[in-house]
Amino acid sequence: MGWSVAYWLKALEPRRDALRVVVIEKDPMYSQASTVLSAGGIRQQFSLPENIQMSLYSAFFLRTINEHLGVVNEPPVDIQFNPSGYLFLASEQGAAMLEENVHVQRAEGAEVCLLSPAQLKKKYPWINTDDVALASYGLENEGWFDPWSLLTAFRRKAMSMGVCQCFGEVTSFTVSSREIMTPEGELTFSRINYVRVHMPNSLEYQPVECSLVVNAAGPWSRKLAEMAGVGIGPPDTQEGIKLPVKPKKRYIFVWHCPDGPGLDCPMLVDTTRAYFRREGVGGNYLGGLSPPEEEEPDIQDLEVDHNFFQEKIWPHLAHRVPVFESLKVKSAWAGYYDYNTFDQNAVLGPHPLVENMLFITGFSGHGLQLSPAAGRAVAELILEGKFTTINMEKFSFNRFVSGEQVLERNII
Repeated sequence: MGWSVAYWLKALEPRRDALRVVVIEKDPMYSQASTVLSAGGIRQQFSLPENIQMSLYSAFFLRTINEHLGVVNEPPVDIQFNPSGYLFLASEQGAAMLEENVHVQRAEGAEVCLLSPAQLKKKYPWINTDDVALASYGLENEGWFDPWSLLTAFRRKAMSMGVCQCFGEVTSFTVSSREIMTPEGELTFSRINYVRVHMPNSLEYQPVECSLVVNAAGPWSRKLAEMAGVGIGPPDTQEGIKLPVKPKKRYIFVWHCPDGPGLDCPMLVDTTRAYFRREGVGGNYLGGLSPPEEEEPDIQDLEVDHNFFQEKIWPHLAHRVPVFESLKVKSAWAGYYDYNTFDQNAVLGPHPLVENMLFITGFSGHGLQLSPAAGRAVAELILEGKFTTINMEKFSFNRFVSGEQVLERNII
C-alpha cells in the first residue's frame, strides 16, 4: 500500500519533482509484511461495488504492468500471473446470497458465471458436489500472482522516480493543536509537523518534517494512529473514536498430493470458507482457513499451529476433494491480516480531526490485490482533493463517527 501510494503520487504529480515523498519501512527484509506472506489472489467476486471496481482496475493495471512499472534498462516486470479464476461454492443456505453477489459483480462489469452442481461436476470431476447447491466462477481477471514481484516492482519504479526509502521505525509525532467550537461542541483539531524515526541498530532518531502523513502500517496502523492522537480522547466523543484495525494471524499451509487436481485447478473457496489453489505444477497446493472469533490465535509471534491443519482444514479438504484424503504437508507460514473489526473493509482518506493524516489500511485480507487501485485513490485525494477514478467516499473514517457499516460479505 505504501509503495503504491508513493508511485502514484509521482506518476500523477502536476510537474516533475513537485512532491518529495519518503517511504518509512521498519522491516527492511519484509519478513513480517502481510504482502509477501499472503496467498497472492485477485478476484472480482466481492459483494460491494467499490471493491469490485477496485479489483477490475487492479486487474487492468497488472495486465499492463510494464506500461506503469517498467524501468528503462531494467528487466521487464513479471508477476507470474496465473489466470485460473476463483471458484466459490455455496450450500443451500448460502446459494441466494451467492446469486445476489454475482448479480452485483456482473452489473459492475465482472465476467462471472453461475454453475449448477451438475455443471460443476462436469467442469471439475474431482470435486465432491454432494452438499453444493450453487457455484460461481470468475471467467477472467481472476487467479493469483507473486506478491514479492509486485512489491519490488512498485518500489523499484517509485525510487526511479525520486521517492526516498528510509529504514527505521516511527516512534512518535510532533503535533500542533487548536481548539475550535463546532455545532457538536468544542473539538481539538491537530496537524502533524514532524515524524520521529528511530534508525535501525542505532540510538539515533531522525526527525522528518512533513506536510502529509499516509498511514499504510497495515496491522499496526492503529498503534501509529494513536501516536498522532487518534482515539485517545474521552470515550463516547469524536476524539475517542479509535481506528478499528487490529492484527489477526492467519496460517497458510503447503501440501503435496500427486493425484490432486491438475492445471485447470482454480482458487477454490469451499462452503466452509476453507480455500486452496495449485502451487506450481508438481502436485503441490496451498491453502488455509480463517478460524472462528473464539479460536483466534495469539498474535505475539508468527509461529504456526500445525494441529490447525490436521483438525480444522484437512477434514474440509478431504470432504470436498476426495483425493486429498491422502496428502503430505510440506511447509507452512503465518502472516497478519489488517483486520477492520467494524466492517471488514478498507479505511481510505483523511482523519476528521488529525487533518494531515490519511489512512490506507483495514483491508482485512484483500489488500494486496486492490493495492494498485487503492494507492491511486489516495494519491488522487492528496493531489486533487477528491477521488476521480473510483469514488471511495464510503470507506472514509467518518463512518466510524456515524456508526454506518459498509459490510463486505465475501471475506475469506
